[in-house]
Amino acid sequence: MPRVVIFDEFGGPEVMHVVEEALAEPAAGEVRVRMEAFAVNPLDQMMRSGASPAPVPLPQARLGVEGTGVVDALGPGTTGLSIGDPVILTAVPDANVRGSYADYTTVPASRVVVRPTGLGITEAAAVWVAFSTAYGALVEKAGMRPGDHVLITAASGGVGRAAMQIARQIGAVPIAVTRHAAKEDELLAAGAAAVVATDHADIVEAVAHHTGGTGADVVLDLVMGPGQQDLLKAARPGGTLVAAGFLDPRPAPFPAGPPLTVFSYRSFEHTLDAVVVKRMAAFLNAGLRLGALRPAVDDKAFSLDAVVEAHRHLEKGLHAGKKIVVTTS
Repeated sequence: MPRVVIFDEFGGPEVMHVVEEALAEPAAGEVRVRMEAFAVNPLDQMMRSGASPAPVPLPQARLGVEGTGVVDALGPGTTGLSIGDPVILTAVPDANVRGSYADYTTVPASRVVVRPTGLGITEAAAVWVAFSTAYGALVEKAGMRPGDHVLITAASGGVGRAAMQIARQIGAVPIAVTRHAAKEDELLAAGAAAVVATDHADIVEAVAHHTGGTGADVVLDLVMGPGQQDLLKAARPGGTLVAAGFLDPRPAPFPAGPPLTVFSYRSFEHTLDAVVVKRMAAFLNAGLRLGALRPAVDDKAFSLDAVVEAHRHLEKGLHAGKKIVVTTS
């Protein structure tokens, strides 16, 4: 019987376990996807531990907002896809019910896109959440343009790396922010035009230096918390800050300082919009063809039966900001 990862209580990785469940039939307008691989995301960790911003009903909650596989069955009236099509999941807002940590999942047909040609299974499993979040925040929300100086926090993480690549593809100038100067060479190699290490430099002064004194046109804040005040000061008057992360759970004071446009962003805002998803997929496909976009994947892949170990790998930071992938076969 097909396997699925569930958890019945909140806690550490050990609360997850693999069970067998009957194969579900897709409803009208849905597809059933035979999963080949999925990525482990911080949101999965938050759901599992009880720290998710949205409630997670227990018991038998599922996990997984990202993955790739092959269309295995079509529900009544489903069009535009065929059995055997390789696809990527684009949105799983009800991951506690349809999560990708499984051999199979059913989703509305509008929530998958055809897997880009030439993209391997592990990369396909790890590409969508990071790149759609970064694209949605920077392009759709902030209106990033060529020549913009873009300040990116948590730059060594999956979304941060994707944001640097997307900025480069647009013709913008990505400035990476990290807490550790030891990551500077790695971030430059990943696409940063400049790196600000907050353990060695004042972020406001450093950004002024890298922007010729004008400040950042766009700030992508993937951390939040009290540190956001320094980011606001590093932006130019009239610039834009997009708060798209939650790595620091402490309150972020009400924005003060230069006049800015401030947005709060969550990826489902766009990944549930079929028109925007079409633009996202076209942008991603173009970037992949040109070699401008590529997901950073951890060297170690895990099997479904080792999903607990995969989460421990995430919590220990052994993935160095790269996506952790679990394969189902």
